[in-house]
Amino acid sequence: MYSGSSDGESHESTTQWDTPPASSKLWVRNLRRYIGSGAGLGSEASLELATKKILLDLFKEKQQKRAGAGAIPSFYKKKPEEGSISHRVQRLAKYRFLKKQSDILLNADDLDAMWVCLRENCVIDDSTGAEKMNYEDFCHIASICTEHIGQKCLRFFCPSNFMKFEKDESGRIAILPFYLYVMRTVSLTQARIDMSEIDEDSDGFLQPHEMEAYINGLIPNLAQLHDMPAAFVQMYCRIAAHKFFFFCDPNRRGKACIKKVLLSNCLQELMELHQESEEVTDTEHAENWFSLTSAQRICDMFLALDKDMNGTLSKQELKEYAEGTLTEIFIERVFDEHVRRGKTGAGNNREMDFESFLDFVLALENKDTPEGLTYLFRCLDLNGRGFLTTADIHSLFRDVHHKWTEGGNYELCIEDVRDEIWDMVKPVDPLRITLADLLACKQGGTVTSMLIDVRGFWAHDNRENLLQEEEPEL
Repeated sequence: MYSGSSDGESHESTTQWDTPPASSKLWVRNLRRYIGSGAGLGSEASLELATKKILLDLFKEKQQKRAGAGAIPSFYKKKPEEGSISHRVQRLAKYRFLKKQSDILLNADDLDAMWVCLRENCVIDDSTGAEKMNYEDFCHIASICTEHIGQKCLRFFCPSNFMKFEKDESGRIAILPFYLYVMRTVSLTQARIDMSEIDEDSDGFLQPHEMEAYINGLIPNLAQLHDMPAAFVQMYCRIAAHKFFFFCDPNRRGKACIKKVLLSNCLQELMELHQESEEVTDTEHAENWFSLTSAQRICDMFLALDKDMNGTLSKQELKEYAEGTLTEIFIERVFDEHVRRGKTGAGNNREMDFESFLDFVLALENKDTPEGLTYLFRCLDLNGRGFLTTADIHSLFRDVHHKWTEGGNYELCIEDVRDEIWDMVKPVDPLRITLADLLACKQGGTVTSMLIDVRGFWAHDNRENLLQEEEPEL
């Protein structure tokens, strides 16, 4: 029996009783007709009913548009406008989420307390002297850490984490690898939070200026960068950020995926700057792209090559790179493939800007990586066919041969060098070498050096003597 319920229930009744069902009681039929006509509804319920009808009409209209557009669903959603309500709500939700994640993260004091708990409750291996713990110790340490640190440390003491580490014959794991695992997890999570805060549009990608801002925020915490001149900070961030995009943005879309950045070797190399300068050798300083020494070297190199001081490098100026050991055909191909045309559109007027120069240096200094080889292979592929033939190898090595003989070295047979390259690569198709072949043979960097740099060919030709010089004397 209908009891005269609330307006909301009356409104629901209208949708179900447009045509009143048959009933044996006349007063029930009359009441249902009265409610179904809307005459018995209050002003608030009438407004709700009208709103629902409008929304229903909009929904039907949207459905009709989708049906007319075909079966392909929409995949693009317009981002909220700056300053709009949806944009503000999105930023607030993002702020609260990141703050929550940051609050449950272990800080430096928590990590120190965990290390103390691990050392005080482990056992010493009699044979190796290593500090170890079995699963019972692991659970006991978890309870102690919870008392001192709180519940936020418990996620590291789950059974699956214990099983990740190598165990001895007694089922014990070393405490140091476990602690390093915790530290790295905390470090990567903190980096993810920091990058997400800088990610303005919250799409999971960083643009160049966002990456530069992230690196700028790290500089005060990196021990090896404490002596950086303030005037050089902006240039340093530009150079450092470019390596991330060279390796994490292979398609040159102008944005790097945060997940890919976190898993890249670049971030690990940057974090090595936390070490004090006294603990790092001069060689390690020079080899680390993110060191102050390396960044200043890149700038000095560019300024030395830029003879006319116009901020870009011409082909003639770039030929002086590495004391002029690179071949002319390689320099030409670099400009063809990797240097953007100027506004005039004339090929002879093209010059290399600083960003393109950074790509050039990164490719030559990382020839053994897939990213470096991809850059260089485009230059070696003279006809843009995706593979190299014996004719291409002959054309490329001809310039190396010319520089080799000019230096007073013995006479070379180009055909012998070509056959040696084929033996080194062992391509799937015996008539052509592809980028996949160079990557698979693990000697792609050596092969490219032989074809573009006379000094690279000299190093390969004298590899046995160089190995003997590197061997330590007994």
